[in-house]
Amino acid sequence: MVYKTKTYVAFDGSNDINYYKTMKMWSENDKIDFTLNNAHDLKQARDSSLPESIKRSLRERIQASKIMILIVGKETHHHTKFVKYEVNYAQSLNIPIIMAVVKDGVLPTSWFNDYPAIKIPFELDQINLAINDWPTNFLKHLKKGDTGIWHYK
Repeated sequence: MVYKTKTYVAFDGSNDINYYKTMKMWSENDKIDFTLNNAHDLKQARDSSLPESIKRSLRERIQASKIMILIVGKETHHHTKFVKYEVNYAQSLNIPIIMAVVKDGVLPTSWFNDYPAIKIPFELDQINLAINDWPTNFLKHLKKGDTGIWHYK
């Protein structure tokens, strides 16, 4: 049995790695109220040159996750090989997805035509709010059959 205790962070590794590193830094700083129980700390792909090996490793990490944070940058919507794969796999497991949108980020709206997700700015307080609030609201939307991208007022 897989225990869902992790937070999975999906992002464009070429352009948005610094935002992911920022989240890790927040979590490691005792003076910042943020905890990232990072699914990426689980085992890595053995042969990172093979796409199926990478996808197998991604699936294992996503399966251990209770929530996904998708860092949305300028190019995220173009990354269909792995980022969209990660999102689709999380959706297949009914994992709540938070889109943390960086400045000038372009939403991959078509990825959420049949699934509820929330978009927030990439800000510490907004990410904390969504981590604590969205899973409950996500389940309500899922039960009602609501789809699309939501946001806080």
